[in-house]
Amino acid sequence: MKIILVVSILVMSALLLGATVSDSVTFVDHEKVAKRGTLVTAPDLSVSISHRTGAGEVEVHDKETDTLYVLDGEATVITGGTMVGGKVTEPGQRRGTSITGGQSHHFVKGDVLVIPAGIPHWFKEVPKEINYYVVKVIKP
Repeated sequence: MKIILVVSILVMSALLLGATVSDSVTFVDHEKVAKRGTLVTAPDLSVSISHRTGAGEVEVHDKETDTLYVLDGEATVITGGTMVGGKVTEPGQRRGTSITGGQSHHFVKGDVLVIPAGIPHWFKEVPKEINYYVVKVIKP
C-alpha cells in the first residue's frame, strides 16, 4: 500500500510539473522495483531508484526537475547557492565540487524534495546509505 502511495505522489508531481503523459499505461512489477535502477523512461520523464553510500558531486540540470522521495537511510543535501568548480559533463548537465551558500536539508525516510531545473544540488554527506526514488521531468 505504501509503495502505491509513493508512486502516486511521484506521478502526480510529474503531472503538476508539466510532463506530458502518453496514452499507454506503464506498469513496473515489484521484482523490477526491488532491483533498483531505471524503472521508466520517456522523452519527458524518467523514474528510477537510486542508492548512495557516500557524498556525490554537485549537479545542475538545465532542463530536468528532480523529485526525490527517501525510501530509507539519510543524507545531508545542499540546494541552491552557487556551484564551485562547475564543468559541462554533457549537454544541459554540469557537475562541480561544492556549493557556496545554499540551504542544507537533513533528508530522511519519507521526505520529499523537489529541485527545479537549473538549481544546484549536492548530496554532501551520507553517513551510511540512502535509497530514494527519483522522478525527472524533462522540459523540451
